[in-house]
Amino acid sequence: MTNYQLPSTKPTKFVKFLLDRMFAAIALLILSPVMLIVAIAIYIRMGRPIMFMQSRPGKNGRIFNFYKFRTMTNDCDSDGNLLPSKQRLTAFGRLLRKTSLDELPQLWNVFIGDMSFVGPRPLLVEYLDRYSPEQARRHEVEPGITGWAQVNGRNSITWEEKFKLDVWYIDNWSLWLDLKILWLTVIKVFKQEGINQSEKVTMPKFLGNQNRN
Repeated sequence: MTNYQLPSTKPTKFVKFLLDRMFAAIALLILSPVMLIVAIAIYIRMGRPIMFMQSRPGKNGRIFNFYKFRTMTNDCDSDGNLLPSKQRLTAFGRLLRKTSLDELPQLWNVFIGDMSFVGPRPLLVEYLDRYSPEQARRHEVEPGITGWAQVNGRNSITWEEKFKLDVWYIDNWSLWLDLKILWLTVIKVFKQEGINQSEKVTMPKFLGNQNRN
């Protein structure tokens, strides 16, 4: 008796790879005037640097340079330490975050293959050894500009809930699911839902799990 095997998703994932690069190139061309305007506005209001660049882990934990438009000042206290994020986030920076315009430079990350339009968000390198084995599965795919966790709470849910949603996405991935997430992302941006957790500027740092399993 022949055992039935599910068809491989590799050809479909290759289509996703090609679509990511193609639409990233198109988006970079179309949105380049908007990106230029945002860059000039940041320079006038906050000076240099215009971009925020940070090392982030991608697929299989590979480290890459992650890009966003800067939304905070570099203001320091009397000892030379950066002030808390809430004090450094400007009104203009808050607007960039609410409209997700600060995410536009990640189109370049998608174009060069570090990221996808849809996938688990790339987090800090320091979190890599804090994940449980199940949570670490979020690195089985390319990270995304948006993802299943982002359209199901974004910064208004806990880290554990985010990671469960990330793994669910990996286990249930399809091109149709990606299209659904992209559509829901557009709706979320217009409604400006889930930007911050309570009154915090961003999510608190992920400190790990009490029960690693």
